[in-house]
Amino acid sequence: MQYILIADDNPDITDILSVYVKKEGYEPIVAKDGIEAERMYNEYNPAAMLLDIMMPSKDGYEVCRDIRRKSSVPIILITARGEDYDKIMGLDIGADDYIVKPFSPSEVMARLRAVLRRFNATEVSENSDTVLRVGNMVVNLEEYSFTIGGEKVALTKKEIETMWTLASNPNKVFTRDNLLDSLWGYDYYGDSRTVDSHIKRLRAKIDKIEHPSWNIKTIWGVGYKFEINENDL
Repeated sequence: MQYILIADDNPDITDILSVYVKKEGYEPIVAKDGIEAERMYNEYNPAAMLLDIMMPSKDGYEVCRDIRRKSSVPIILITARGEDYDKIMGLDIGADDYIVKPFSPSEVMARLRAVLRRFNATEVSENSDTVLRVGNMVVNLEEYSFTIGGEKVALTKKEIETMWTLASNPNKVFTRDNLLDSLWGYDYYGDSRTVDSHIKRLRAKIDKIEHPSWNIKTIWGVGYKFEINENDL
């Protein structure tokens, strides 16, 4: 399970953000002050942090500085102060984004998806031989594992290879013959119905968990593609 750390001393804010974080497929963890936020970061190693600036014990700027000394985890600062100086300071100390209260929870989630997309794109470039991350999905060819939002999905070896082939070429259309050649090999004597049946079984497994930022799309009369929804990343 992947965690999102929400640090704010206002329970109304942490409660609503927790609801929205769960909808994104992550598990929210909540800190009420800066010291607790650092302790929970060290304990849970969250995928990202939503960090209020005006907190008791230790403010969000201090927490952000401390975390940045040891980690590149995505950090979004949240505050009631909207002056340019505060925004620039937050970005200069290592925050990835900045949101001013009052805010729409949907906007916060959109910002969260964006910073995670940028962070995961960096991770993919560093580990592209074995690990592929897109949105809330992780394909690991070294371990032959597949997760959505931190939840493991039991896929066969061929299904994992299918996800890797499609997802590593986002928005590229693969014909059924392309997939037969890539996944089964030139010596395979099956036909296009093999691919259709395979994709149908694969979808039945992955669609049990929400993944709004990506999908396997059928291109009628041609084949399939791994489609990314930029609005939900």
